[in-house]
Amino acid sequence: MVMSFRVSELQVLLGFAGRNKSGRKQELLAKAVQLLRSGCSPALHMKIKELYRRRFPRKGGFTPSDLSMLHVPAGPLPSPGSVCHLPYDHAGATPIPPPPLLPLAPKRDPDLQHLSPPAHPVHPDVTMRRLPFYEVHDELIKPTTLASTNSQRFEEAHFTFALTPQQVQQILTSRDLLPGAKCDYTTQVQLRFCLCETSCPQEDYFPPNLFVKVNGKLCPLPGYLPPTKNGAEPKRPSRPVNITPLARLSATVPNTIVVNWSSEFGRNYSLSVYLVKQLTSGTLLQKLRAKGIRNPDHSRALIKEKLTADPDSEIATTSLRVSLMCPLGKMRLAVPCRAITCSHLQCFDAALYLQMNEKKPTWTCPVCDKRAPYDGLIIDG
Repeated sequence: MVMSFRVSELQVLLGFAGRNKSGRKQELLAKAVQLLRSGCSPALHMKIKELYRRRFPRKGGFTPSDLSMLHVPAGPLPSPGSVCHLPYDHAGATPIPPPPLLPLAPKRDPDLQHLSPPAHPVHPDVTMRRLPFYEVHDELIKPTTLASTNSQRFEEAHFTFALTPQQVQQILTSRDLLPGAKCDYTTQVQLRFCLCETSCPQEDYFPPNLFVKVNGKLCPLPGYLPPTKNGAEPKRPSRPVNITPLARLSATVPNTIVVNWSSEFGRNYSLSVYLVKQLTSGTLLQKLRAKGIRNPDHSRALIKEKLTADPDSEIATTSLRVSLMCPLGKMRLAVPCRAITCSHLQCFDAALYLQMNEKKPTWTCPVCDKRAPYDGLIIDG
């Protein structure tokens, strides 16, 4: 069966197995044969049958001779220019005829050589940005490239992950620990997408026209945001996807993910899956308090600096007005807080700020509208 595959089918097969899928047809064929010799899983057998069925649809299904073609005899790999011998039937007299119109000689279309996609690492050195409300326990699928395999408009990629008995137990024992929350589990299987960039930690970013199936069921994704300007393409909010409700919480049955998206020239994406524990705003507030409170002398020094006359400026600051009311809740500050990157004295209430970001994570300072990430927050003494 594998010998009859075209370049695109060989690339899909190797990509499914997590192998490098770049190279000419004979190189891809040699990699696929080596994959079969090393002993392939039942899932890989099913993938080969599925690709063969797409290539040559038949009403009668598979015959025993078809299935025998999955087993590759020992011996040297086919070299570029060698002729692949066909298996014989049970009588040993006549060879099984090949599927129609399948040239096995290394014929290459010179017009298509320049269209072959560039080689991309299967597991690039991509780092996802840490999310304050999620504590990562395990990496179920390390960041994997969603690269364009051919010139088709829509792409498809298959992934598999399995849970250990300890991980299953972690998820099951975390059920209903969040009163009033939407999800049933605080320990979750989390799916994340981002741009395939290795220069810095990446924010969540969805590929265009994305569809995800987990174990054959369509996975709900965040709804599109309204476009900010006329003619702009609508985007999904950047956030991870909780796939725990669709996952098989079993240590014996693997989970499958099928991803469909639109390819974009010059832009690749990355997919990863993690086992995480969801944290509450109350937990984050406790962690913030545990970091310590900034000494009041810091604020006194900042006030003196702002009130010191600048000889180069014609305007001198003679007073500073700071409200004890939180700009978020319009109530008296209980836990005065701001980011270390903020230059203003005005604080906001840490508890309210964390509660708002728990519902809709923006991490923007309500005073100066600059980024105020959780790791940069300080409680002002």
